[in-house]
Amino acid sequence: MNTQIIWNQTSRERWDAAHAAHSAVMQQHWIYGASMRLPGMRTHRAEILFEGLSVALAQFVCRRYAGVFSIALCTRGPIWLSDIADADKAQIHRELKRSLPVARPRVILFSPDLTDPQHPSMASLTRVLTGYSTVMLDLSQPLTALRASLHPYWRNRLSAAERSGLKLSELEHDSPELPRVLAEENRQRERKRFYALPLGFIEHYLEEGGAKSALILHASWQSRPVAAMLFLIHGSSATYQLGWTNPQGRALNAHNLILWGAMEQLKQRGIVKLDLGGVNTHDLPGISSFKINTGGEVIIYAGGYV
Repeated sequence: MNTQIIWNQTSRERWDAAHAAHSAVMQQHWIYGASMRLPGMRTHRAEILFEGLSVALAQFVCRRYAGVFSIALCTRGPIWLSDIADADKAQIHRELKRSLPVARPRVILFSPDLTDPQHPSMASLTRVLTGYSTVMLDLSQPLTALRASLHPYWRNRLSAAERSGLKLSELEHDSPELPRVLAEENRQRERKRFYALPLGFIEHYLEEGGAKSALILHASWQSRPVAAMLFLIHGSSATYQLGWTNPQGRALNAHNLILWGAMEQLKQRGIVKLDLGGVNTHDLPGISSFKINTGGEVIIYAGGYV
């Protein structure tokens, strides 16, 4: 097979253009890799040529442990730029593993943007992890269609929030209010004992991407903040990253109002897909129901492969 893997030479401009054209996921966005600035971590980016044509991009986030062992993750990638045979994709996965410029010993894990665990393009790898679930909203639809797709209970709560006197405003990416949003998120994580990307990652993402890299919406009632949500933007798509609310915000359904406002504003920015993030109806039934009842598509990904 005439395949060539080019490591760490593709320009950011070329990467960003291809990423946006294919509405690719946040984990394969240039800024995501650039924001992983933790000790022992490095990002490697590959452009794959097949028969002389550029057919894929793949971003790996790699971490070295104790200076002797590495784990490399290609999350929701590669980004396939051309329609090639599944057998050729399987061979490309094998070649990416072989040529990744990370010292051994190492584990290289792919979690593809696929829903079929037996997909033939993964035939050269072994599945070792089950996939996670998310809800994907198609923002290319008219707002009337999006609102009609809301579960009646969700829509009724939105209507109540719209009548409640809540005030919705957007925070700039460098707003002095942003540390409050992140601090509230940190307290929430500690209280509920759940883990997510480090808050430092979000700060780095905003530094790397600037004003167009995020949408941060803030709800207040009687001039007091009661809720906020932060969405990271990557090309023509966006991902819900974090949100907090207090008892007053919950009573007034502030998150329904914020998420609906985000749909409106992201559409105005030309965003066509909104990933609402992981759902787990067993451990997090409340937030999972909130996401599912937006009417988006529930997607269960194929899992992790080595």
